[in-house]
Amino acid sequence: MREVISTGKGVIPVAPYSQAIVAQGRTIYVSGQASFDPETNQFQPGSFREQAERTFRNIEILLKAAGAGWQNVVKVNIYLANILDFAELNEVYRQFLTEPYPARTTVQAGLIGQMLIEIDCIAVLPD
Repeated sequence: MREVISTGKGVIPVAPYSQAIVAQGRTIYVSGQASFDPETNQFQPGSFREQAERTFRNIEILLKAAGAGWQNVVKVNIYLANILDFAELNEVYRQFLTEPYPARTTVQAGLIGQMLIEIDCIAVLPD
């Protein structure tokens, strides 16, 4: 279960995320995922959009295996090799997540090699 906490007294989100989320239920912690092909376990380089979409799909596979989906995610952490990819990230993000958006943190990080994005998340199993 997700309950959005929103107040006009706080900073209004400028991207697809909620100010805060109250979660109730069994929790799923998804480790950092990146642009790897699940069939070969090989890193798949490509444009930022290609890597981001593949990363979101990889997380979706894990959520489904746990009995959940993106609608059950309460917190997302996103690591970008280049913070200038933030706007394109939000476009891809909206392909997978809908309102109410999870709480979210996005930072620029020193990722390895050609990796442009890494994402981890926390979800709550549906009742």
